[in-house]
Amino acid sequence: MKFIDEVTLHATSGHGGAGCVAFRHEKFIEFGGPSGGDGGKGGDVIFEATSGLSTLLELRHRPHQKAENGHNGMGKNRHGAGGKDLLIKVPVGTVVKDVETDDILADLTENGQTVILLKGGRGGQGNARFASATNKAPKFAQPGEENEERKLRLELKLMADVGLLGLPNAGKSSLISKVSAARPKIADYPFTTTVPSLGVVPYKNYRSFVMADIPGIIEGANEGAGLGHRFLKHLERSGILLHLVDISWIPDRDPRAEYESINNELTLFSPELSLKGQIVVITKTDLPRTKKELPAIKSWFERKGVAVFPISSATGEGIELLLDEIARRLWGQQKEEW
Repeated sequence: MKFIDEVTLHATSGHGGAGCVAFRHEKFIEFGGPSGGDGGKGGDVIFEATSGLSTLLELRHRPHQKAENGHNGMGKNRHGAGGKDLLIKVPVGTVVKDVETDDILADLTENGQTVILLKGGRGGQGNARFASATNKAPKFAQPGEENEERKLRLELKLMADVGLLGLPNAGKSSLISKVSAARPKIADYPFTTTVPSLGVVPYKNYRSFVMADIPGIIEGANEGAGLGHRFLKHLERSGILLHLVDISWIPDRDPRAEYESINNELTLFSPELSLKGQIVVITKTDLPRTKKELPAIKSWFERKGVAVFPISSATGEGIELLLDEIARRLWGQQKEEW
């Protein structure tokens, strides 16, 4: 299924039904009087978050969403039926914004959470409602209230406990495929991952956490280089970030400069995101070059006060220690409790 994380909708609630002007004309009824019924209420536009969806693809093909209008009132004091509400189901983690003001109208972060974003117009009252001692035969009724229209932008932000960050080919997809059932594409060329993916990572005592893998970020992403900043929003809800660093390219590339460049891109995208806790993970420790350069690189990070976790997704080396550290940061447990 194609991953779509942004769509624009033109949503319209239902117009209220008009009240009816009518009079009873029935045999053997001496005083018929006004008998116009009320119009029905227009349908609301309701958004519901559901864990059964993972993309906004379906809504991209239906950009115009309209609730049903209320039905008009009728004679013999018959009220019009209310318009049917429009229920729009979206993935958990969807943010709904007003296109014109950029205001956040809803942030749907829980399965089953609902919000009414556009209310249907109220139905108009029929002429029977206006009969009085001084006006026994009113010849007017109320029109239905106008509906509401809005242009909405929906943005999906993945709900994950742990987000993977790093350059293309740093080993993010290899790690998530090692510790979860997620099966992202893995290859030896840049930008293998083109869309985000989620994986549930099982842990001790039947606990688990959700890990998110996004396409690699490169220097200049804020200016559109690579895949740009488009997917960084999926890390905003993560509790912690795993910053994966590949040092097997030394001396052709400097992993220390690349590490600082990625963090600079985070700051340019969102200062709040740049302040999230990070765990630095040195990948591909099964490679000879990585083993040779690891002591010096590890020392550089430790001088900056950054703990380093070397791992190999190919052999599993260091994976258990990394998962223990993630659990400690997520749940604050001591090792004896795991």
